[in-house]
Amino acid sequence: MARSPMKRAALQVAAALLLCAGVLAPWHARAGESALVIAAPILDEVKAPGPAQTVVLSGGCFWGVQGIFEHLRGVQRVVAGYAGGGRSTAQYEAVSTGSTGHAESVQISYDPAQVSLGEILQVFFSVVHDPTQLNRQGPDSGSQYRSEIFYGNATQQRIAAAYIAQLSQSHAFARPIVTRVDSLPGFYPAEDYHQDFLIHHPNYPYIVYNDLPKIENFKRVFPAYYVREPALVSNVAPR
Repeated sequence: MARSPMKRAALQVAAALLLCAGVLAPWHARAGESALVIAAPILDEVKAPGPAQTVVLSGGCFWGVQGIFEHLRGVQRVVAGYAGGGRSTAQYEAVSTGSTGHAESVQISYDPAQVSLGEILQVFFSVVHDPTQLNRQGPDSGSQYRSEIFYGNATQQRIAAAYIAQLSQSHAFARPIVTRVDSLPGFYPAEDYHQDFLIHHPNYPYIVYNDLPKIENFKRVFPAYYVREPALVSNVAPR
C-alpha cells in the first residue's frame, strides 16, 4: 500500500534520528568527551571589523557540533550539512552508509571582529570532539564522523595546519591528532529536521548523554566565549 507523503516523511525522519543517535552502534563512550584545556593558537587572524567569514568543520554527529558553536560569541549562524563528497550524494541516508566521501559537518559564519578562526579551532579541539579518534566520535563510527577542517582559503589552511602542529609538538593530547585539513569542495546543508536539533530537542537521549555535557564543558572552560542565547538557523525559539 502506498504511503502518504506525510507518513513517508515521518518514517524518513524517524530512521534518520535512530541512525544519528547511534542506535546501531554500542553506547560504550563516556558521556560527552572530557574537555581538555589547551593553549590558544600562536598563529591566528587579527580580529577586526569586516564581512562575515565562514569555515566548515567536521567532528562527529553534527547535532552536537552545531549546538555547541551556536553558543560561541561572535558566531552568526551554524548550518548542519555535508562536506567532502558530491552534490548528488548529499542526503542523510546516503551519507550514513559511509561510502559517499562526505562527513557530517557544520558551516560556521562568524563576525571577524568578535571571534577569530583560531578561537573557533581552540573550542573545536578542546570541547567539541576528540581529535585523536579516527573515523569515529563517541558511539558513532564511520568516515562520515571523521575529524576534519575544510579550509576556504590559504590563510585558513595555514592557521589550521599550524595549530595542529603546535598542539602535536606540545603533546597536548596523549595520542596523535588525526584531524585532516583539506580544501572545501562544497558544502551542502542537511535536511531541515537536523537543523538546531540540540536546541529544539534537549531531552533527546543521544543529546543528553553525548552533547549536553559538552555544553557544560564549554561554559566551564571558555566562560568568556560562551553566550547563553544560541544563534539559531531557523530563528525560531525552542518551545
